[in-house]
Amino acid sequence: MTDFDLSGHLPGHRLDFRLLGPLHGRLDGRELDLGPPQQRALLAVLLLRPGRPVGSDELAEAIWGEDPPQRALGMLRQYAWRLRTVLEPDRPARGAGTVLVSVADGYALRIEPPQVDAHRFEEDLATAARAAADGDREATRTRLAAALAHWTGTPLAGLPGPYAERQRDRLTELRLGAQEDLLDCLLETGRSTEALAELQTLTALHPLRERPRAQLMLALYRSGRQAEALGVYAETRRLLTAELGVEPGAALSDLQARILAADPGLDVPSPTVPVPARPADRTPRQLTADVADFTGRADTVEQLAAGLRPGPGGALAVCTVSGPGGVGKTALAVHVAHRVRAEFPDGQLYVDLRGAGPAPAEPGTVLARFLQTLGLPESAVPEDLEQRAAHYRSLLAERRALVVLDNAHDTAQIRPLLPGGGGCAVLVTSRARTILLPGARQFELDVLTEDEALALLTAVIGPQRVAAEPAAARELVAVCGRLPLAVRIVARRLAGRPGRPLADLLARLRDQHRRLDELRVGDLAVEATLHLGYSALRPEPARAFRLLAFGDLPDLPVDVAAALLGTDRDGAEHLAETLVDAGLLDPYRADSYRYHDLLRLYAQRLRERTDPVADQQDAVRRLLDHLLASTANVSHLIEPGHALHRSLHPTEAPGSTPADESAARQWLRDRHTLLAATVEHALRELPGAARPAVDLLLLWFGLAEGPAHRGEFQRLISLATDTAREQHSPGAEARARYLSGVLHYLTNAYAPAEQQLTRSLALAEQADDHVARHLAANALGVLHFSTARPERALELLLLAKELAELFGDRGSAGLVLSTISRVYVALGSPEQAVAAAEGAVQAARAVANSSGVARVLYQYGCVLRRTGQPEPATTQLTEALDHFRSHRHRDWEGLTLARLAECHLDRAHRPEATHLAEQALTIATELTKPYAQALAHTVLGQSLPSATHLRTALTLFDQLGSPEAAAVRTLLADQAEAAPADRPSDASTRTGMS
Repeated sequence: MTDFDLSGHLPGHRLDFRLLGPLHGRLDGRELDLGPPQQRALLAVLLLRPGRPVGSDELAEAIWGEDPPQRALGMLRQYAWRLRTVLEPDRPARGAGTVLVSVADGYALRIEPPQVDAHRFEEDLATAARAAADGDREATRTRLAAALAHWTGTPLAGLPGPYAERQRDRLTELRLGAQEDLLDCLLETGRSTEALAELQTLTALHPLRERPRAQLMLALYRSGRQAEALGVYAETRRLLTAELGVEPGAALSDLQARILAADPGLDVPSPTVPVPARPADRTPRQLTADVADFTGRADTVEQLAAGLRPGPGGALAVCTVSGPGGVGKTALAVHVAHRVRAEFPDGQLYVDLRGAGPAPAEPGTVLARFLQTLGLPESAVPEDLEQRAAHYRSLLAERRALVVLDNAHDTAQIRPLLPGGGGCAVLVTSRARTILLPGARQFELDVLTEDEALALLTAVIGPQRVAAEPAAARELVAVCGRLPLAVRIVARRLAGRPGRPLADLLARLRDQHRRLDELRVGDLAVEATLHLGYSALRPEPARAFRLLAFGDLPDLPVDVAAALLGTDRDGAEHLAETLVDAGLLDPYRADSYRYHDLLRLYAQRLRERTDPVADQQDAVRRLLDHLLASTANVSHLIEPGHALHRSLHPTEAPGSTPADESAARQWLRDRHTLLAATVEHALRELPGAARPAVDLLLLWFGLAEGPAHRGEFQRLISLATDTAREQHSPGAEARARYLSGVLHYLTNAYAPAEQQLTRSLALAEQADDHVARHLAANALGVLHFSTARPERALELLLLAKELAELFGDRGSAGLVLSTISRVYVALGSPEQAVAAAEGAVQAARAVANSSGVARVLYQYGCVLRRTGQPEPATTQLTEALDHFRSHRHRDWEGLTLARLAECHLDRAHRPEATHLAEQALTIATELTKPYAQALAHTVLGQSLPSATHLRTALTLFDQLGSPEAAAVRTLLADQAEAAPADRPSDASTRTGMS
């Protein structure tokens, strides 16, 4: 009961408050400025006791603890007066409050409990408890989900005082209990797979809570993952004994015993959950074409199709097919995948893992490709393998998809590529018999039976020819060892000669009897069989077969074939089609081919035995020149006028030219594996090729989007540096070290970045390479500015600008000038800063390099804001943001959002600043960009305000060695003195070049 009426608050207005996260208040939907932390702490106490008076002593103890300041009462009155002004904007200047009212020596807040999310949360919990008591599981689940939906973060985040701390603990415990109750509902209704992801997160955050550990064990067990469930118990016991010195409780121990005994009482039938339809244009369908003449293996096909259906409790269905090379594993897998694909409406993913070759595909690279196929932009692909795998599992969690992992190397390569469960299935092929995956059904593929081999031969050459020579046909498949690849190659040769008797070819096989005995085991058997097709080629196609087997590529485009062979596209296509007819190459896309892995290995061995080293090197040089010219053409489309275009290693190759910028970016994605293989091969194997290989790497690196392949670039750049040094090429080494320095800078490793860039600049001067000097001086200037050395930064940047003007590159000069404008601000020369920024914009627009224009506009906006012009700064930054979003430059998008948030903060637009900073923080966190994270936290620390955000910003700036740390310390000190949140000074956002 209260001793006053609650119905008189703000007629015609609506107040709402959020406590389950940072404290927010809204009046008629408009965000309220609730003042400094202690003022917000006072409001939180009253919000958690709506309608009830709270005395001043109790309020002081709640905010400051047992030792409040001497002016506590006066400060409470000041806070209350300010809150009345915010909560009751229509109140007369000297009128009494109607919402925040004085009661005796304290205050009360005249609001209804439903106006506060914490009270709505607790009411939903009570409703859920009543539904549970009535045995209504679905209503219980619904109300628990509704209760948890109120949460947005840490309750009462950033609020000081013992009361806020106690309420944080209480509300957090209620939330954990609700999460655990909701997970019980999911487990009781057979939704184990749905519960798994949440349980894995919950147990990671609260490793010593036994209840979610037990729930996780049960969910794993019901998903067919008994070993993992028992592993959770073992890990929990280890943690409890190590951390607390206690054994697991009775509930956990009992559950372990029941799992070991396979207690039927633990099983719950899984409900049939319809899979929602997905847009057709986003559904991956990557399966290669089914083999039209696939024959035999009927029992295996049926068993595989059955094994790919989801397991009990939504467990992931996994089948592995192993066997020797050439036994037909891929053909079988693709055939079965096509047969069951209707059961996987959310798509089919396919990848050749190249496990039989010397360089198996890296799981991280495969995951990057899968994530992009599933809709994640390339620039948003995480750098870390585990994060990529987690994203991949999340994207497939609610899909019914089939994943075909062909030609796997070992279990470690496959494990990150497995979905988490649900309605997905995985089909793995491998030569290795040691692929061991939990719950997988394993199939060992042997050679064909005699009838199956004859059926395959008949399907290719026709029944009439087999019927005309039945004995020869049987002996023919016998001497092929009934190995499907050998039978198919022989059959295609016969099909290409319709009038040739089977006995003629059989006689040739008999002459190679010793080799044919080898067909039953190992690679020699494959080589002997493949030699049957190769020996029939004329010299020119035979040379093409050997030279086209470059690297370990997923496909062979026609333009690449032409470069390797030293011919034009028509000539290359004619030779490739000849090899297709001979069964030695497969058509892939409209203008691309691919080798079977065994055929590629065989061709490579032949090349080593047959072709002079000089001829092999010439082929790779032609390919290097072609890719350098093609990448330069791509660069002209994406970044016209770039300084690098003026100083590339000379080549007569015209290269490929995509139609437009979009096609150019797609060309880069399609050629990624080829570019990496060519650069590496040239650096390792081609004498004197350091400079063109480094130039190709330099162009390619500058066009790459996001951090998806940063680890691969790091390895290639290190190799390039070593090779250039060994070949005594200071120009190439200067460019390689520039790349190394930039890569270190991008990963916030400033000390090694400075070391590499300084060495690059010295080598470029030694080589008289003006472009490399320009690049190194510019990057080194940015680094000096980012680490609070503006005087030295200005010297280096003026040098970079002078060099760009020397070789006539107006666009690069403009980009450097925009950087210089930021330095002028730091040096206290605002007029020079604005003039330089305006000149940079004019230069960038004249060159028509859209990426350059956007980056210059970003710098211009930063300069305008720093010189007290936040409104025009907003205009420039908004234009830059539109470009970065349209081109999926996520890192620049996050930075620009943070800068726009600063502008809105300067203009006292706190809600807008908060909204933009939250977007910036989301992007920066996804991409692991600590500088942008720190900028966003700094804005949020002022716009909310929040000491927690400011402390996080301070930690990040300190770790980076950024000068912004000092300004954030000042802001924290101001908040600690309970001063109103002031407009941020210029110093609060002094930045590097980002």
